[in-house]
Amino acid sequence: MVRTVLSDSQWDRIKDFLPGKPGDCGVTAKNNHGFVEAVLWLTRTGSPWRDLPEDFVHWRRVYVRYSRWGKKGTWPQLSSSVSDVPDWNT
Repeated sequence: MVRTVLSDSQWDRIKDFLPGKPGDCGVTAKNNHGFVEAVLWLTRTGSPWRDLPEDFVHWRRVYVRYSRWGKKGTWPQLSSSVSDVPDWNT
């Protein structure tokens, strides 16, 4: 059982900044929330990609998507969208 990090209000705050929404060019993402939780799990634990628990999607899919989002500039945009919220308390 994997613990999640994002509360519903936190997810609501960031979800519209993420690629793969209906209306975006390309394929609609099936589970942005689960993907972001997987990245947060990896960040919190410092674990290698291959140690991602099976409760998340396969580690390789997370790695590829993480890399794509990095090339698109999604991570800095996401960071700046929440930088005004200290400790994510809202």
